Amino acid sequence: MEQSRNIIISAILGVILLIVGTVGYSAIEGWTPLDSLYMTVITLATIGYGEIKPLSSEGRIFTIFIIVFGVGNVAYLVGQLSKTMVEGSLQRIMGRRKLEQQIKKIKGHYVLCGYGRIGRLIALEISDRHLPVVVVENNPDVLEQLERDGILYVKGDASDDQNLLDAGIDRAVGLISAVSSDADNLYIVLTARGLNPNLYILTRASEERTIKKLQGAGADQVISPYLIGARKMAQAILRPAVADFIETMVHGGAGMNLAMEEILVTPDARLKNISLLDSNIRRDLDLIVIAIKKADGQMMFNPSAQAMFDVGDTLIAIGQRKNMDRLAQLLGADQSAAPIYSRIARRKPKDAAECAPPPEEEKK
Repeated sequence: MEQSRNIIISAILGVILLIVGTVGYSAIEGWTPLDSLYMTVITLATIGYGEIKPLSSEGRIFTIFIIVFGVGNVAYLVGQLSKTMVEGSLQRIMGRRKLEQQIKKIKGHYVLCGYGRIGRLIALEISDRHLPVVVVENNPDVLEQLERDGILYVKGDASDDQNLLDAGIDRAVGLISAVSSDADNLYIVLTARGLNPNLYILTRASEERTIKKLQGAGADQVISPYLIGARKMAQAILRPAVADFIETMVHGGAGMNLAMEEILVTPDARLKNISLLDSNIRRDLDLIVIAIKKADGQMMFNPSAQAMFDVGDTLIAIGQRKNMDRLAQLLGADQSAAPIYSRIARRKPKDAAECAPPPEEEKK
């Protein structure tokens, strides 16, 4: 900030000197404005072309004044501009290399294609859960927003294989394609599925007729923001209390600290191969288990007290967030990472060990 201010001040002084020099030579020597301006410029620039016309004694004294007060200012201005350009280039180069190194180190992350209005909200939600996310975006204006938001990103077209590989798609567990064009989303899904067959892919669809095409291309789940928005608005009219309740559970109510979460049962769980009644989740943690998603994908809504859950299953519960953290500990899962590993479990239900979060040694 201070450097920019100094450059501006120096530039203003330079303009003033040009005006003073032009007016001075015209008044003292009687030259034309063009000759006077030319003499001022070559004097300030120290080019050394010599006097364009013989100078009088007064003109030489005036030239000395221009040299003393102007040459130093011009040299300072040129130096500051050069410094700014060099430092800016170095910062961009070093910043880019640092960003690439950070991306190379992460794994078990989400790759997000597109950082528009929807993509940005998705990235911020994922980051709030302390989950790693890498964005692939080619809009220069959007890249500045990514820098401000502190989100890791790869500059380029998300449908290009190399850009997805640079984003670590081979080490990622999920890809979210949120670009506005259904055709682009389709191509991204095809490319991502080819690069990582085990990837969990979620994509956006603008038109309902493209949903089946995206699923056929390899998307695990396709969401239409317009369809969801329309349904939510209809529910707000038809069932306002239900809509408010769901909003509170999913996004949290003001001052209520409530949450609805999904938590994976891992091999390290202290509660496994046990019924809901024997687990005492309701009694000890004051949580309500509203569903159990079995490792094979079967969903048990409003499970009975005798319902069993085991490794690879996912409990969907409602209650206080602090109690949800305690349940995550009992189930041996890092709550923030549960969505990632539960999606791995859904893709490979037979291998329960793969559903577990990384061991403590690896986390450290």
